[in-house]
Amino acid sequence: MAVTARIARGVSEIAAADWDACAGTGNPFLSHAFLALLERSGSVGGRSGWTPLPIVVDGADGRPAAIAPAYAKTHSQGEYVFDHGWADAWERAGGSYYPKLQVAVPFTPVPGPRLLLREGVVPAPLIAAVEAVVDQNGLSSAHATFVEPAQLPAFEAAGWLLREGVQFHWANRNYSSFDDFLADLASRKRKNLRKERAAATGGLTIRHLTGAEITEAHWDAFWTFYQDTGSRKWGRPYLTRAFFSMLSEAMGDRVLLILAERGGTPIAGALNLIGADALYGRYWGCVEDVSFLHFELCYYQAIDAAIARGLARVEAGAQGEHKLARGYAPVATWSAHYIPDPSFRRAVADFVARERLAVEREAEMLGELTPFRKPGSPD
Repeated sequence: MAVTARIARGVSEIAAADWDACAGTGNPFLSHAFLALLERSGSVGGRSGWTPLPIVVDGADGRPAAIAPAYAKTHSQGEYVFDHGWADAWERAGGSYYPKLQVAVPFTPVPGPRLLLREGVVPAPLIAAVEAVVDQNGLSSAHATFVEPAQLPAFEAAGWLLREGVQFHWANRNYSSFDDFLADLASRKRKNLRKERAAATGGLTIRHLTGAEITEAHWDAFWTFYQDTGSRKWGRPYLTRAFFSMLSEAMGDRVLLILAERGGTPIAGALNLIGADALYGRYWGCVEDVSFLHFELCYYQAIDAAIARGLARVEAGAQGEHKLARGYAPVATWSAHYIPDPSFRRAVADFVARERLAVEREAEMLGELTPFRKPGSPD
């Protein structure tokens, strides 16, 4: 397929209206505002190992018709779909796994489209353009991570390998209150959640802040929380302090910052972004160890906020089987992988096939562990 495409030097090089015409408005992480502020804040680019290389196919009118939010990666950090074993195997075989091409939202395990298309545009030319960037530059591979299910057939038709993972999401069954949600749980589980909430919030004030309500003092406090969590999980935080101030400026109305205060001083916080039909939990941290406070701010308060806003679900980030007992259920996530080397592709294909069986068995088992009342069981 003959495709004419170009590589922009960053999201910021593309007009916001053109980008958002392809990305839509439902998922805040795919918006021009969010991806451009990652660049402007220094969270990507420079020495971060994430070099922005958006791949653009222009339409007949000269405006972008299809965009892949692509990055050249020199490591595999901040992706949440782990390919370190693939990298090790390729390096042992004498190849160079890095740099690779990543089609993703940096540091964000949130499913969504990875082929951003204007209405009526087909995805095949954009996939071919991504492949061409890999082939023409001698890269080992391309990886589209957290791909929404609707786009999987396009990747599969192009011969990309599909990899399955699992997350835990909370679904809003038309609840009008948290108590309505609790009524769907088995009696023992319902009591456990109430006890956890009471233990977590004793002596604390919980505040939900959005838009202009969030001040620099709030961000200073949250930055301390974020650094503490980041240093323990990743070695160093991915985002810069400037990112959070810019987030308020660029899209404050889509930010929900939940803080726990003791005597007027924040001791813990959880950062969420508000989508068209979902609340997305992203970061959490604390400076005081309080039993169950993590669950309260990240899961229960998020449920409260989603119900109040009429949102369909809460996506609380990657991993975390402890979410099951809090009413979050396993949901399949997907990534797509282009590996041009035939031998390496066969090895990865075999791994992915075996891994998928294990993931699906685990998801089925985990689904039986949710706290909801079983049909026909007593309350």
